[in-house]
Amino acid sequence: MDILNILKQEFNVKLDYIKNIVKLIDEGNTIPFIARYRKELTGALDDQILREIFDRLTYLRNLEEKKEQTKKLILELGLLTEEIILDINKANTITEVDDIYRPFRPKRRTRATIAKENGLTPLADIILLQNPKNNVEAMAETFINENIKTKEDAISGALDIIAEIISDEPSYRAIIRDIFIKKALLITKSTTEDSTIFDMYYDFKEPISKIAEHRILAINRGEKEGILNVKIEEPEEEILNILKKKIIKKSSLYLEQAIEDAYKRLIYPSIEREIRVILTEKAGEKAIKIFGENLKQLLMQPPIKDKIVLAIDPGFRTGCKLAVIDEIGNVLQTGVIYPTTEIEEKIKKAKEILKDYLQKYNYEVIAIGNGTASRETELFVADFIKEINKDLHYIIVNEAGASVYSASKLGASEFPDYDVSLRSAVSIGRRLQDPLAELVKIDPKSIGVGQYQHDMNQKRLEQALGGVVENCVNTVGVDLNTASPSLLSYVSGISNSLAKNIITYREENGKFKNRKELLKVNKLGAKTFLQCAGFLKIEDGNEPLDNTCVHPESYDATKLLLNYLNLDINNLDINILKNIDIEDMACKLNIGSITLKDIIKELEKPGRDPREDMPKPILRTDVLSMEDLKEGMILKGTIRNVIDFGAFVDIGVHQDGLVHISEITDKFIKHPLEVVSVSDIVNVKVLSVDMKRKRISLTMKI
Repeated sequence: MDILNILKQEFNVKLDYIKNIVKLIDEGNTIPFIARYRKELTGALDDQILREIFDRLTYLRNLEEKKEQTKKLILELGLLTEEIILDINKANTITEVDDIYRPFRPKRRTRATIAKENGLTPLADIILLQNPKNNVEAMAETFINENIKTKEDAISGALDIIAEIISDEPSYRAIIRDIFIKKALLITKSTTEDSTIFDMYYDFKEPISKIAEHRILAINRGEKEGILNVKIEEPEEEILNILKKKIIKKSSLYLEQAIEDAYKRLIYPSIEREIRVILTEKAGEKAIKIFGENLKQLLMQPPIKDKIVLAIDPGFRTGCKLAVIDEIGNVLQTGVIYPTTEIEEKIKKAKEILKDYLQKYNYEVIAIGNGTASRETELFVADFIKEINKDLHYIIVNEAGASVYSASKLGASEFPDYDVSLRSAVSIGRRLQDPLAELVKIDPKSIGVGQYQHDMNQKRLEQALGGVVENCVNTVGVDLNTASPSLLSYVSGISNSLAKNIITYREENGKFKNRKELLKVNKLGAKTFLQCAGFLKIEDGNEPLDNTCVHPESYDATKLLLNYLNLDINNLDINILKNIDIEDMACKLNIGSITLKDIIKELEKPGRDPREDMPKPILRTDVLSMEDLKEGMILKGTIRNVIDFGAFVDIGVHQDGLVHISEITDKFIKHPLEVVSVSDIVNVKVLSVDMKRKRISLTMKI
């Protein structure tokens, strides 16, 4: 199998680039490093495409390994032929290889193996010959023994052997699998008359070739919870006729019987399971992709910089936990208030505490978690803002995963003297100040922007989401002198243990003065330095280029460029940089033109944070309720989650509104992600408000 050419064709990428990518991966380079610093070798492919190539490369190599293992296993049985070798070599999927190996696989004791033990294989061969001169019934009598009491028993056993032979034939299974995929229906029926979230699937039927991925996951969940019965209905007669035409040369009731038994007892249940697995895997991959897109947008939210934040983790019985956090994330004070009760004295006391904190720390933004008692806390905060004469705003922060962080070892190690809820308050405030730095401390699966994530392949989900976090961290870059171990561990080439070593070095030696100093960190060698250095920034070091994404390997070329142009790195004339002849200068510097463009981009705006280009969060001073909403009202909102059938928008009431996919745009789209992303700021119009069911229907077609 020519893996390189397969990748070339599937991804429509030049063969030379594919060769370079595979070589770079095999040399141990990370995807973020390859994507940013080896663009000449890859044709400047982005990290997403590079990850897809990596995943496909891994699959194809596993397929090759599977083929060799299968040949070896069949050879050990003494049954490997040139024809089998050819069939294995031609196989394009692991499923096809499994089909070829099926007849040779050690089986549990089946009806066919019992028949073989009873010496009925010759009778099966006689029936398969389809010779009209053979009197099967008469011949069957010769097989009667202590285990086979009658000729009918003998024929039945022989047909069991034939049924298994038919079931094990790879070409038949491939044909049947294809018919299932093209023509079968997925049918669901309810097991209850009670209304549930699965109502629409109580009597549901749809071709599996057309069914939407999110429906597959919903049906699987309904089946798992015992609310739905699920089956696949296929064109049985068509399949049986195809099998009969392929197997029966002359009229044979015995073979017809064996074919029907093989299909109904052996093939159908097996193929049905396979198709369900295929549908689930496909739906899972789609859901993982959507989860990844949503997670990326959430992580890439712009930070609220240089502001002191009062964070509130809402609660009823145990009160609202407070944390005042300075501009760089240090906790200045914590406390507890009880504004969500109806006791006037406690509400008054809560306002006094907020005023006291305001006088002491002059906080500018209040971050309120969106969990239990969020609505009541928001009403209290809005009322508090009205009472004070100060430019103060609040924002509702998605606290998904905050409790996971609070109860984690990391949360305990960062704040050993705080209880769990106080840690949550700190997490809520910090994720407003720098979403990426705080959210990397939480398992991506717990961040709450997915769909049916608990029903997916958890290993695959973890791998995919880990890749998203890694890409985001390396796209933004990390301040080497302030980054937490969690943030450092996502930097290209840096493991958890190495991240801890960097922190230890920083604690013992003070701030890093330049990137080269990384080489003094325990177990951080030249190979790791190559992978990580460009993503680690130093703001006030002794090398100005260390505050850019220019890689140290390009420092000499960068300084030579500045020398050619008579420019001072601390006082650059951007116009001179913009007007150079890229191709000519790249040739002079002996670097690629793409690398030169990236260097110039970094010099134009050192320390640039790509998140600055994203829409800023909406800060509020007053609160809306569902009762305030009227049909036709136009509001500004924030996309909180994107799913297959639409997007949920926070419009400042406790309940997010739904923009159905049909209401996102006038043009046809297959998925909402074509138009909107998590954290987008959008204008919406209220279509309807269902107070009883707490549902708000919105449109973006304004």
